[in-house]
Amino acid sequence: MEDFSSVRSLSPEQVEKCMNSMQMGVQMVKLRGGSKGLVRFFFLDQHKSCIRWRPSRKNEKAKISIDSIREVCEGKQSEIFQRYSDGSFDPNCCFSLYHGEHMHSLDLVCGTAEDARTWITGLKYLMAGISDEDSLAKRQRTRDQYPALTFAEADKNGDGSLSISEVLQLLHKLNVNLPRQKVKQMFKEADTDDNQGTLGFEEFCSFYKMMSTRRDLYLLLLTYSNHKDHLDTSDLTRFLETQQKMTKVTKDHCLEIINKFEPCSENQKQEVLGIDGFTNYMRSPAGDIFNPEHYSVTQDMSQPLCNYFIASSHNTYLMGDQLMSQSRVDMYAWVLQAGCRCVEVDCWDGQDGEPIVHHGYTLTSKILFKDVIETINKYAFVKNDYPVILSIENHCTVPQQKKMAQYLVEVLGDKLDLSSIRADELGRLPSPELLRGKILVKGKKLPPNIDEDADEGDVSDEDSADEMEDDCKLLNGDTSANRKQVENLAKKKLDNLLKESKIRDREDPDSFTITALNSATKTPDKSSAKGKSEDGTDTADDTVPGGNKSSSRSFIGSFSKRKKKTKKVKKTTSVVEDTDTDQESSSSASRAPVHNKKKKTMKLSRALSDLVKYTRSVGLYDIDAQANCSWQVSSLSETKAHQVMQQKAAEFIHFNQRQLSRIYPSSYRIDSSNFNPQPFWNAGCQLVALNYQSEGRVLQLNRAKFYSNGNCGYIVKPPSMCEGAFNPSLDDPMPGQMKKQLVLKVISGQQLPKPKDSMLGDRGEIIDPFVEVEIIGLPVDCCKEQTRVVDDNGFNPMWEETLVFVVHLPELALVRFLVWDHDPIGQDFIGQRTLAFNSMLPGFRHVYLEGMEEASIFVHIAVHDITGKAKAATGIKGLFHRNPKQSSLDSTAAVRPSRKHPFGSHLLRRTASAPTKGQPKTKKGLTEVGIDTKDYSSEGASDERESEHKAGAASQPSQPQQHNGESQGHQAKSPWDHPGTNGAVHPEESKELRG
Repeated sequence: MEDFSSVRSLSPEQVEKCMNSMQMGVQMVKLRGGSKGLVRFFFLDQHKSCIRWRPSRKNEKAKISIDSIREVCEGKQSEIFQRYSDGSFDPNCCFSLYHGEHMHSLDLVCGTAEDARTWITGLKYLMAGISDEDSLAKRQRTRDQYPALTFAEADKNGDGSLSISEVLQLLHKLNVNLPRQKVKQMFKEADTDDNQGTLGFEEFCSFYKMMSTRRDLYLLLLTYSNHKDHLDTSDLTRFLETQQKMTKVTKDHCLEIINKFEPCSENQKQEVLGIDGFTNYMRSPAGDIFNPEHYSVTQDMSQPLCNYFIASSHNTYLMGDQLMSQSRVDMYAWVLQAGCRCVEVDCWDGQDGEPIVHHGYTLTSKILFKDVIETINKYAFVKNDYPVILSIENHCTVPQQKKMAQYLVEVLGDKLDLSSIRADELGRLPSPELLRGKILVKGKKLPPNIDEDADEGDVSDEDSADEMEDDCKLLNGDTSANRKQVENLAKKKLDNLLKESKIRDREDPDSFTITALNSATKTPDKSSAKGKSEDGTDTADDTVPGGNKSSSRSFIGSFSKRKKKTKKVKKTTSVVEDTDTDQESSSSASRAPVHNKKKKTMKLSRALSDLVKYTRSVGLYDIDAQANCSWQVSSLSETKAHQVMQQKAAEFIHFNQRQLSRIYPSSYRIDSSNFNPQPFWNAGCQLVALNYQSEGRVLQLNRAKFYSNGNCGYIVKPPSMCEGAFNPSLDDPMPGQMKKQLVLKVISGQQLPKPKDSMLGDRGEIIDPFVEVEIIGLPVDCCKEQTRVVDDNGFNPMWEETLVFVVHLPELALVRFLVWDHDPIGQDFIGQRTLAFNSMLPGFRHVYLEGMEEASIFVHIAVHDITGKAKAATGIKGLFHRNPKQSSLDSTAAVRPSRKHPFGSHLLRRTASAPTKGQPKTKKGLTEVGIDTKDYSSEGASDERESEHKAGAASQPSQPQQHNGESQGHQAKSPWDHPGTNGAVHPEESKELRG
């Protein structure tokens, strides 16, 4: 979002002076809404990674990381500053930081303009350095700093050394549960200087290395080195080619790895990679699960625009809810640089003839249309030059429409000129490649029968994608309303909504499950154990068919006393969200939507109409008749789109093969929550518009989808969705074609933190983690599996479990890794990482949890082509034993009693990952891949069987686990011996017992 050109030219002397001044610190006034400012001492920490302040009741948590800062604004631009009178502060002494997922502001006033300039310049310089690095390189940098950061936080009394009590407190914070005697032994081994009883920094690094050396990677090194303590270049070549599926690995490449990652100079001289070097390499970007080629555009960009999924934003200008939040032009800068290619602009008449942008009939703040267009012009093509679609929601009178057209032409200039872009001979839309550097205006267009000399004309306005229901309007032409009363009403509505959301979250911990089994024959179990959802805004938007709620998002009761409709949804059809609230859903689910209302019209300026070429906004009335209108963009609410998908799924696919469709959230989502986009992607809808300001599961899915093509905002659809007949809801949507079998070994976890909302924070109990893996795609592919629970270990838990999935259409599938903390009364969300199926690399890989520098899980990925019935392969069962008692290196040493490994035994004696405490397990077979999903709901109705399993998997006792006849004394095959498809077994035959 920031323009860093000014700080890139700073001399080293200027940078050093700036950093020194910030680290020395200065007093500033920290402004708060509705109260006097607080005088606090602000400073940059020694690692230049956070700004901190004191005094604060938050103590160590009173900090903002540089990584989280999205923007630094000079002057008095924020909403907080606007609450103070004009003469309150000198604008030259003021600045604001916007940080975090939800763009929170920290508003500061310096004592002098010079101090403000120093901090603004310094912060922008630090942000520029971070912005130049990709997330993996940033993680590598953080890893190098990690021991120093950990040492500094553990040194409570600031004496430069750690006592045994401080070390024990640190281990608890790091989620390490080791016997006190073992900690004392490791402490004593590391305490080598004259100052006995404390660890200096170098000694602490030695202690940390003892604690964090990993058994799983050491076992891997032993396996490929023929039980040496290191890998030579031939060993490393074999590992890279056999397991990591790299081709033509040269000796020079192996030497580059050794020179870069091996910390021991003696090993470098001998051209070998020891355990520390191997660990560094595997935890570097080279060992990440994401294919680095996908950081660039790799897909064909020459197909018609309708053949792509396009990253799209709804109410782009808003920072929060739809009633009272702030509108900011910077949101356009942010979403465009985040990869979004379709932004929404809601235009209304403003004062002095200047059109404005805001959410009509509400208390959201207003911004100038001209400022929005200037921001879009500045940031549209900063990260990539593929076309941007400007979705204009026009509520202006003709004079201000002419002003809009004037600004569009003057500001955007050649970016609007499409005269050189020609449709092909079949009349299809141009491609993203042809449209590079262009901005398309999506809006109404005058019909051809209007006189060419007329400056304006009537167009339909009933399909406006921003039309609010009366129940949601705060201001509906009543200018006499007291603003304070209206604010109180809005707060009451939002409070009611928040309470309802919390209730739904408690009721539906698994509410975003994509797969919905046929529940017509099931009886809901109201007593199922429930826990917390993984995020607080967008998970519980669904309802179980036949369950105890008629609708999970019945907002209307919060808004008005209007009598609710009581029509029940048939169990044999998918549940339509907002069934008893959204007017668009009032038509019966058994027939096509009808429009009995008198058509609304509006006056449209020709100047604005002429700017619309390939993206003319229309409503969807007749899906068959409109299917061949390539230049039209049909806008549908999520509710109406659900109905179309239920009634005419195949026709909707065909419709989306020729033209663009835009799906936008229900008008009742006043909290700016998001719907599940996957069903609409399954139907081929290109512009699935989401509230980018509402971080949560939906945006995680959206990011994962678009990251797989350089995050350029365009993903090409699978060929089967672009031509011919295709029905996404069939049990076998791709008859006769190869399927993909994913054999996923979940091996271990690293430095998993306590849950964000842990009541006792770092002092809380050490977590009991388990991993859940979910496939999200076509209904037949949707599935989730989970590992057993490991007790009392968040630092390096070992699971060593194989999960198997079958995917019919991998181009459409996402793979989601979630880590949970098992709790006696439910489960707490720790973190997640989601990525496209085809973006996963094979072999041994680290899956870093999104937004966390160190937390990861270690997995092995293998993908096989299969035909016919789905098979379940045993994968690499030989390398990592499934029985927790066999999961230590003792088993490896036992098979070769004649070989001695002093380092290995030394490591075993003091490794931090103690074997699991015999966690009870639940008997469970591999998921049947041919699930009946006829009752498939877009929001993923949570079926009772899955809910019961989720509660039971963590709590119900069961028989000890076995693994396909693999006895405890079984000696593994070589880990590079992969069974092919012929060696696979059917899931029903495997009868595998899992936790």
